[in-house]
Amino acid sequence: MVRGLGRGVVDVIRGGERSISFEFFPPKDAAGAEQLWKAISDLEPYAPTFVSVTYGAGGSTRDTTVEITGRIARDTSMTPVAHLTCVGHTREELEAILDAYDDAGVRHLMALRGDPADGPRAEWTVTEGGLTYASELVDLAHRRGGFVVGVAAFSLGHPSAESLEADAHVLLAKQQAGAEFAVTDMVFAADDYAGLIERARAIGVDIPIVPGIMPILSLRQVSRMAELSGHPVPDAVRARLAPYEHDAAALRAAGVAMAAELCEELLAAGAPGLHFYTLNRSRATLEIFERLRISVP
Repeated sequence: MVRGLGRGVVDVIRGGERSISFEFFPPKDAAGAEQLWKAISDLEPYAPTFVSVTYGAGGSTRDTTVEITGRIARDTSMTPVAHLTCVGHTREELEAILDAYDDAGVRHLMALRGDPADGPRAEWTVTEGGLTYASELVDLAHRRGGFVVGVAAFSLGHPSAESLEADAHVLLAKQQAGAEFAVTDMVFAADDYAGLIERARAIGVDIPIVPGIMPILSLRQVSRMAELSGHPVPDAVRARLAPYEHDAAALRAAGVAMAAELCEELLAAGAPGLHFYTLNRSRATLEIFERLRISVP
């Protein structure tokens, strides 16, 4: 498994090796901040290719996201990738945020359209003076600051897409605007990821596409994931977890085992790496690493 220290994110992902990366979100309070930085401390020794920090819709975590990504850039050996969304911002505001990232030493960006407040299936309404498509934000970031820009991809298509083919063309537009890599939403099955790759490559998308991984640790989490993704959790996943409905420890163990199996299947199918949605905790990711025999370099 590749370690990304000292090399560009895209160089590592494209280099024929396998990257690992982690995603965090801005904490809401002091306890959450302590939990976040503990997770960062626990995972940093694995030398991830990059770590990303999410950005709340409408700028709800703007200052915190900029602060966290800047601190990661200054105080750790890891490369931060800062999220930015079109939702709720004018073009001028987006330019100011890009300048803030630049000033903080953050050179990698995840450019997203973002979802409406009512969820991914809700009708999209552009902010007056803002941008309509993620591809426009990619172009803005690419041209304004020379950022290395990543984008989102969707293993089963974005819920608002007219079809899987149309969704693939959206990814192509992002690539044509300057995107250099993509990270998927949470993948439930290796076949779903393989289908995305087949559709994308067929129309000329050649940027690396890294699958997103998050172990299911509770049935409540399953329902929440379905709500956020806009796609139902597969019946096979629910069926495997159902026997442990009243045994939290056993369900958690099954979720970690399923995630590790999925990682193995994705890597065997040629995925260029794995992107872990950590929920600001390290334990489950480290348990998956143990199963995959990923060790500190």
